[in-house]
Amino acid sequence: MAGGMNRGRHGPSLADRAARSGVPAAAPAPPPPASSSAPSPARRAGADGHGRHCWVHDPPDAPGTWPGLLVEWRQREDGWHGRVAYTVPGDHGPVLVEAWLPADQLKQG
Repeated sequence: MAGGMNRGRHGPSLADRAARSGVPAAAPAPPPPASSSAPSPARRAGADGHGRHCWVHDPPDAPGTWPGLLVEWRQREDGWHGRVAYTVPGDHGPVLVEAWLPADQLKQG
């Protein structure tokens, strides 16, 4: 079968359609400042807009330290929080968890 990798695909890819949409790609935001009192919108975790490795310390329902991927930062009234994805053991294998956790539970990896 010719083009087996594209079987069932008709037309341009999602990336091609997004590029032609006329909507510019968002520029990555810098990491959060060391301290700031003004609220700010969510910011991507890495300077390049990609997630960064981190260690998640004692998340809810999973005591211990787990490797994670920090996706973005958000400042709330009680301080900075990171949106992080990490896995923990489950009854039927690893379970992927995504959560907003306080910055003091996240350490650079």
